[in-house]
Amino acid sequence: AREAGAPAAELAEITEATAVALRIRRTLGQHRVREAQLTALFDTASDLAALRDLDAVLRAIVHRAKLLLGTDVTYLSLNDDAAGDTYMRVTDGSVAEAFQRVRLGMGEGLGGLVAQTARPYATGDYAADTRFHHTTTIDSAVLDEGLRAILGVPLRLGSRIIGVLYAADRAPREFTAGEVALLSSLADHAAIAIDGARLLEETRAALVDLNAASETIRTHSEAMRRAEEAHDQLTDLVLRGGGADDVAAALADILDGGILIHDADGAELARARTGPQPPPTPAVAASR
Repeated sequence: AREAGAPAAELAEITEATAVALRIRRTLGQHRVREAQLTALFDTASDLAALRDLDAVLRAIVHRAKLLLGTDVTYLSLNDDAAGDTYMRVTDGSVAEAFQRVRLGMGEGLGGLVAQTARPYATGDYAADTRFHHTTTIDSAVLDEGLRAILGVPLRLGSRIIGVLYAADRAPREFTAGEVALLSSLADHAAIAIDGARLLEETRAALVDLNAASETIRTHSEAMRRAEEAHDQLTDLVLRGGGADDVAAALADILDGGILIHDADGAELARARTGPQPPPTPAVAASR
């Protein structure tokens, strides 16, 4: 239009229309991305709700976080209230063994700060970020893994923080507000799934203990019943005038085995379901 000698006003309108079209295109693109993220988040929530094993839930969380944010590594730490720290529980994309075993004191490093304050934190280059309390152990683990950019969000159950969910890259990266919100939304679903899986495991363990206790009670009750029946049977036998042979036979039936009855001097009084026995040694005979 400019080459054709179009008026300046017309050129301005064309330029403005082009700018508007580009803004609309960019906005539509952002909406499509957001829609895809929300769909993925919904699918993740559905998948997590279907899982019952705690380890499977944790693995699914970090794997979905990696897919949603497209980072090199994702990982999850759980708070240890007794120890007063947060420890690495599961990773996806990690290659450093020391990193997979690291523990962070409350307030230490990025993750310890998230666990302590219940607020998301992000850094484009962790090693150079002076906002965090750096420790040799944490910095060494991060260096071994080669991480630069890290985003951590709290795993929240009401007012209680149970851990931290992370996404990290091995190159500098500035996480956007949308990415922080996305990982935070995933963490909210994840915390509920973790709590549900934990409760289920505790219920299963309690059920195992209850079944064991019930079996012990049943076995004890059965033994008491048999003992009571044996007592009644033997008492009735004696009251009816039964002798040693009758008692031996009754005991053999009750115990389903051989019975041999001796008097205090070792003399045999009766036997049932057993053949002749060799005489006792002098020491055994003397002990009677």
